[in-house]
Order: sequence, then C-alpha cells, then structure tokens
Amino acid sequence: MAIAKAERLMNLALCLLGTRRPLSKRELRESVEAYLEAGSDDSFNRMFERDKDDLRELGLVIETVENLDGEVGYLARRGSNRLPPITLDAEEAAALGLAAKVWQQARLAGAASGALQKLRAAGLPEDVDPYEAHGALEPRIPVHEAAFEPLMLACRDRRPVVFDYRKASAAHPEPRHVEPWALECWRGHWYLAGWDRDRGAERVFRLSRITGKVRSRGTGFTAPVPDVVTVRETVASWAGEIADRSALIRLRSGAGYPLRAKATKVCERGDGWDELEIPYGHGLDAWLVEFGPDVVVLEPAELRADVVDRLRAVAKG
Repeated sequence: MAIAKAERLMNLALCLLGTRRPLSKRELRESVEAYLEAGSDDSFNRMFERDKDDLRELGLVIETVENLDGEVGYLARRGSNRLPPITLDAEEAAALGLAAKVWQQARLAGAASGALQKLRAAGLPEDVDPYEAHGALEPRIPVHEAAFEPLMLACRDRRPVVFDYRKASAAHPEPRHVEPWALECWRGHWYLAGWDRDRGAERVFRLSRITGKVRSRGTGFTAPVPDVVTVRETVASWAGEIADRSALIRLRSGAGYPLRAKATKVCERGDGWDELEIPYGHGLDAWLVEFGPDVVVLEPAELRADVVDRLRAVAKG
C-alpha cells in the first residue's frame, strides 16, 4: 500500500510539473493510472484531495487556477518549485529552531518540524541542534480559534472564503465574502486581513468574532494582494495601535489602569472621577466598552456615539 501511494503521488507530481496549462480533475484522472481504478467519482475526489494535500505538505507548490469557462485546474510551475542551494550558519539555524518551537499547535507543529527536517537534508550543519534551548523563556503563539486552520490554508492556496462574522457593535453575525491575504497575531489576538467582496474594500477581521465554519469558494481572487508589510500596518491600524487624534474621557478613580498608562494628560477632579486625554485611533471604542460603567466618553462626539452603539448591542445580547 505504501509503495502504491508513493507511486501515485510521484505520477501526480510529474503530471502537475510537466504541464504548461492547468489540468482539470478529469484530465488528471485520465493521466494517473491509479485514479482510473477508483470505484466512483466520490472515491476519486477524496483520493485526489488527500494526494494534493500530501504533495503540498512535502513542499510542492500547486496552484489552483480557474479558466474562462469557470473550470478549476491545477499545475505546479517549475519556477515556483526550484530553490537555490541553502546554506545556514549556526545563528541562522538557532533562529529557525526558535521559530519552530513557537508553533506548538495542531497542524503547525508538524509543519514546522517537517520544515526543519527538509533544511537538514538541504545542508543544515550536522553539529547544530535547531531545537536546542537558548534561554529560560520559551515563546508560544496560542491558536484557540477554530477558524485559524482553514483560513491559514485559504491564505496559502489563494482561495476566497465565506464565514459569518459578528462585529463588536452588532447583536448578530452576518455573512462575509473575503479574499484572504494574511493572518497576523497582534497583542495576543489573531486577525485576518483581506479583501471584502461585499464592501469592495480592504478589511481586517478578528478571528474570535468568526462564528460557525469557514467555507471555501473555488473562484480566484479579484483584487491584487498587497505586500506583507502593508498588511501588518493595516492590522496594527485596525487593532487600534495607530492613533492620529486625541480623545477626552472621564474615568472612575482607582479604575482603568491600562487607560491611565496610555494617557497623555490626567486631571484629578476630586469627585471620584478623573479626566484623561488619550490617543484616539481605530478600535478605541471597542476597548473603552470593556471598562463598562467606569468610563464616560466626553469628546469627540463620534467616539461617544460608537461606544453607545456598542453598549446597546451588548445590552440586546
């Protein structure tokens, strides 16, 4: 069985590497002998999807392309699957080992381990242990959201997705059609940056607010994918880290220490409340709501309105 599967994977890889145009599932089934022996279309589809995932796990870059007739095809371009010689010194190997130890969640742990094994085969120095501990602190990036894995795969494969998303200011989730660009972890929370087809604009979504399953759509991207640096800046902006204005709030004495740490000016009123001037950027309204009755927004009016809308949405459940 192992030999048969290895032969099937090799034949599929040769077909994908040897074609100059995307091949449909039907064409691949006719080209690989093992697929012809599949008892039914469902059996073939399951076998093909597993083989495709296995080849990608082994490092083969397989593209999914839709032609003018809407038919989906697959190919592996030689240029995308050719790497220059890899040489790593001890410090570079240690950095990769540290990065691999960060990922200790489900599918990512295996992928990180497999990547290091490939680097070892590509010339990683034998006297370097990439997993060797280099300090008392071990970094971790927690991934608790069920949406993370399907979105990670969708970003990798450039596949549009559909999911139900509940905004902080809304009582109920609504469907969103998104072309996913990248996932970013910011301040302990995961965010998806991508193109929102319904709104025709770039948007950022917090994974913890995605409800239900993430469903894939076979159609290709309609908007260009920006550079990864731009995506990170966008996430930082939407997460409330970039402020271009100031807000004036009233904060109960002895409460809201994170807000006090951000304040550029504090005025003690003596009536159990203090007035703070804090940086105002996207996402501040969501943060202020977390402090409940200990915070009252004075200025600007638009921020006050946003906080009131969020509180009303919470009250409605």
